[in-house]
Amino acid sequence: MDAARALIEKCWIDKKKDKELYTKVRREMPKCQRFFREQLGWTVINNEQILKAEKIPAHAESYMGITDFTEIRDYCLFCAVLAFLEDKEEQEQFLLSELVDMLELQLKGVLDVDWISFTQRKSLVRVLQFCEDMRLIEAYEGSSNNVGSSIEQEILYENTGLSRYMAVNFAYSIADFQSWEDFEKQQNTEGQADRGHYRVNRVYRQMAAAPALYWRWADDPDSIYLKNQRQWIQKNFSEYLGGQLQIHKNAAFLVMDEEGSFGERHPREAMLPELVLLLCGRIREKAQEGTWAKRQDGCIVVSTEEFQEELYHCRDKYRTAWNKEYREMDGPKLIKAVMSYMGSWMMLGQCDGGIIIYPAAGKIIGSYPSEFEAKEKNR
Repeated sequence: MDAARALIEKCWIDKKKDKELYTKVRREMPKCQRFFREQLGWTVINNEQILKAEKIPAHAESYMGITDFTEIRDYCLFCAVLAFLEDKEEQEQFLLSELVDMLELQLKGVLDVDWISFTQRKSLVRVLQFCEDMRLIEAYEGSSNNVGSSIEQEILYENTGLSRYMAVNFAYSIADFQSWEDFEKQQNTEGQADRGHYRVNRVYRQMAAAPALYWRWADDPDSIYLKNQRQWIQKNFSEYLGGQLQIHKNAAFLVMDEEGSFGERHPREAMLPELVLLLCGRIREKAQEGTWAKRQDGCIVVSTEEFQEELYHCRDKYRTAWNKEYREMDGPKLIKAVMSYMGSWMMLGQCDGGIIIYPAAGKIIGSYPSEFEAKEKNR
C-alpha cells in the first residue's frame, strides 16, 4: 500500500534525494505493478535513478499542473528548458548564458522573450528553481535566485539526465495538438477499440487522482461500471491505496481515513478550508430548504451575486473566529480565494456567467460549537 501511495503522491522518487524511500518502494513494486498496469493503465518507470508512475488523468482539470508555476509563460520556458536539456549528455555542464540564448531561439514565434522585463526574469527564476528542486539540473557556481535581479550574471549548471523522464511518452504523435482537449479526443479515439478496458482505466484514474467522479445521467457507462463492480473496486483500493468508496446518485468519492490520508487533504487545519466548510454547511442548508434547487444531476446553479451573498453572510456571522488575514480581507480577494480553493476540490465551477455547485460541496460541512453560536447571539 505504501508503495502505490508514494508513486501517486510524488512526481517521482529520486534515489539520490531519498534513497530509503526509493529502496522501500522498489522492493514493494512487484505487489502493486499489476494495479498500475491493469486498473490505472499507467506506465511505471523503474530504473537505477528514479521510480515514476506516469499519471495521465482521466480528464484534465483546472487545478492540475505545477503548483510552483503561476503564468503560462512559466510552462513555455519549462518546455524550452526540457528541449535544451534533451541535447545535453548526462553530467554535461553549461552556462546560464548558453541556456538563455537557446531559450530565445526556441521560443521565437511562440513567446516574445524580453529579459529586461522583471516579470519574465521571475518566470525564469521559478522554472530554474523547479528544475533544481526536481534535480533536473544542479547549480555548481552561482544561484538561480539572483537571476531575478540580473540576467547578465553567469551560473554554472550540470545536467543530471533526469529531464528525459519528465515528459510523458505518448504512443501517438502530439505535434499537431493545439490544446489539452486534443489529448482527451485522442484517448477517446483509441478507447473505442477496447471500450471496456478503457472505461476501467478512466474510472480508476478519476477515483485515484481527482476529488470526485460525477455523472449526469443514470445510463452513464462509468457510473454503471462503478455501481456494478463496487465490491471489486473497493477491494482494489483497500489493498493498494486505502480509503472507502462512497457512491451517491450522481457522484462517487474515495474517502480516506484521517490516519491513512496522503497527498493533498481536505479539510486540513488551516483557515481557508475551515471557512469553506462553513460555507458548504450554508449551501447544504439552502438546498435542504429548497431555496437553491438541485438539478437532476445533483448540481446547483446560482448567480455570482447569490454565491457572494452567502459567503458574506458566513463572514459576518463567524468573522470573530477567523484569523486576522481572512477577517480583514477585502471582499473580492476573499471570493477569489474561496472560489479557487473550492474549484481545486471540484466543489464548484463557472458556467454562463453563474456558478455551478457540485455535489462535493455538500459532502463535508463544518460548524462551530453551540457555545460559540450562543456567545455571538448575546453580543
